[in-house]
Amino acid sequence: MANMKAKINIKGLKEFQQKLEKLNEAERRKWNETAVKELAARLLAKTIKRTPVGKYPKSSGKTGGTLRRNWTVGNVVKNGNEYTVEIINPIEYAPYVEFGHRTADHQGWVNGHFMLTISETELQKDAPNILLNKLNKFVEEALRS
Repeated sequence: MANMKAKINIKGLKEFQQKLEKLNEAERRKWNETAVKELAARLLAKTIKRTPVGKYPKSSGKTGGTLRRNWTVGNVVKNGNEYTVEIINPIEYAPYVEFGHRTADHQGWVNGHFMLTISETELQKDAPNILLNKLNKFVEEALRS
């Protein structure tokens, strides 16, 4: 049998390793927080779009849209390895519109709109691709610098 020798230039591999090591904890934490904020913003947009607007007669002087206008995003909170953020609507009747409620005379039921629940389910399906694209961009930028 013949002796075979191969030379491998690992300079590129060492440069790659050094660039990966530069991605310190602060940069990764910043990326995580940015990703959570982006997901929250997408969830907020979907929820707002689904939120019904009340229709009132002109003579009542009321305008609809209070519930829709009051959706907000809370602060990003890190607890261990988990990041959380709340989608908030402080309007007192928001849970009744979301989940449904009995009628005023207690004889019937008004179905909920599930604007946040449905939006959250949709986002959970989309999130892996959103995060993967975001991560790919992050790594590409880190390796370029």
